[in-house]
Amino acid sequence: MIQLSIYTTLGCHLCAQLESLLVTMANQEVSLHRIEISDDDALVKRYGVRIPVLMDGNGEELDRGFDIERLSAWLQARGWLDEASLAALTTPPESAPPIGAHQRSGRRYLG
Repeated sequence: MIQLSIYTTLGCHLCAQLESLLVTMANQEVSLHRIEISDDDALVKRYGVRIPVLMDGNGEELDRGFDIERLSAWLQARGWLDEASLAALTTPPESAPPIGAHQRSGRRYLG
């Protein structure tokens, strides 16, 4: 199990995005210790404009982990990246013709 800390605050949509990406991209279960920065002036000063910030067990931090490239590189460096999940997130879907489309007099219509 991967054990990480996340510096966060209530209502942080980027934090929620990071948590979702982390669960999707990790190759094993993730346990997050959430640290609320608004309760401590020193944490607000240190992390206020940087959240969300992930921290591993060695104290190494990742800013802007909601960026897929940054998060995948950070996870890969620790052997925690699920390559198949990363590929699923970054590979565009194959384009399919619209369902119910038909052509009449050289024009395409959706039915």
